[in-house]
Amino acid sequence: MRRLVVLGGGTAGTMIVNKLRKRLPREQWEITVVDRDDNHLYQPGYLFLPFGTYTAGQVVRKRHTLIPDGVDLVLAEVDRVEADKNTVHLQDGRTLGYDYLVIATGTSPRPDQTPGMLGEQWRRSVFDFYSFEGAQALAGALRSFDHGRLVVHITEMPIKCPVAPLEFTFLADAFLRERGIRDRVELVYVTPLSGAFTQPIASAQLGSMLEERKILVEPDFMIESVDNDKKAIVSFDERVVPFDLLVTIPLNMGADFVARSGLGDELNYVPVDKHTLLSKKHDNVFAVGDASDIPASKAGSVAHFAVDVFVGNFLEHVSGRPMTGSFDGHANCFVESGNGKGLLIDFNYDTQPLPGKFPVPALGPMSLLKETRANHLGKLAFRWIYWNVLLPGRPLPLPVHMSMAGKVTTPATTAPHTDKE
Repeated sequence: MRRLVVLGGGTAGTMIVNKLRKRLPREQWEITVVDRDDNHLYQPGYLFLPFGTYTAGQVVRKRHTLIPDGVDLVLAEVDRVEADKNTVHLQDGRTLGYDYLVIATGTSPRPDQTPGMLGEQWRRSVFDFYSFEGAQALAGALRSFDHGRLVVHITEMPIKCPVAPLEFTFLADAFLRERGIRDRVELVYVTPLSGAFTQPIASAQLGSMLEERKILVEPDFMIESVDNDKKAIVSFDERVVPFDLLVTIPLNMGADFVARSGLGDELNYVPVDKHTLLSKKHDNVFAVGDASDIPASKAGSVAHFAVDVFVGNFLEHVSGRPMTGSFDGHANCFVESGNGKGLLIDFNYDTQPLPGKFPVPALGPMSLLKETRANHLGKLAFRWIYWNVLLPGRPLPLPVHMSMAGKVTTPATTAPHTDKE
């Protein structure tokens, strides 16, 4: 009996076990998925919790209800992996042997990595929304905030869902306008990037949207610390940005066990071949989704498209055949812009977001790099698709690899993009 162990029962891990259980003979393969608890969280929903669009119950389901029959779910923290011995050590003392291992433990916010961020102002005037608890706490703070300086801040790239800080900023602007207090609030967007986003064309479009909404941008800001006494963030070049309410995206890092196992880089992401997702160190270890170091957005769509490529590659690899699938870094992201509208961006390793129509050329119904009602509705509809189609491993009528069909190219749109996400 061959053994597959998947570490992480989030988006990528759940999709993988649902797809592979159907493809791997039960009499030949045992499949085990490991996660720390039984709560599967719909992370795109965190964005909407602070504004009351979603309730907590709409973003949480029990993990065991999403795992198929014939897959063992182990609820435990991972202590370390002994890759040379094909063994996973759990913190409760149990061990799991494997023939093949998939690391899909994602990435998490680490406010402890920035001096002062977890100081006396944490969850008082300093909040995050990249965690379930943080998004819920921020909802209360936003309801009581009626004047002052609201600062939205990114510590460093890469972060999961790199458009989410912009989405929060646009939604905060609309939220304050609906309450009739926007003129009493100074809204500031602080980023380590030189512009609003990593991709030049999208950055220009999103930057102009910030300007139109009179949102100040503080670029190239590399935070050194949070000054709790002065209620300010301080950069390494000694710039100071004061705040009354700080919404920060802390440093994102992979799981600590990756470091303890000697499997990761300085941010605990597993180095893999960016096309096959196979570990660069071990021929029986893969990393999929946010847990890998691929130069693509750490977003749910990337996990979805990568899993589709991974499954075919895995079946070839365990059969001793060359892997023929090649992941292209495809990302497809809705960008909420407030007032019931949104944008859509579609890009990959080699091509930056372009204007046009998606998924059907000329017809859409989604517009690329353009604010529309349809894009907003598409983002809201995705929650149902996530629970009922994506996680169970059912096919979506979307191309796994990015297509140029429907996209508009000009000399100004063909400049190469940066891989820094």
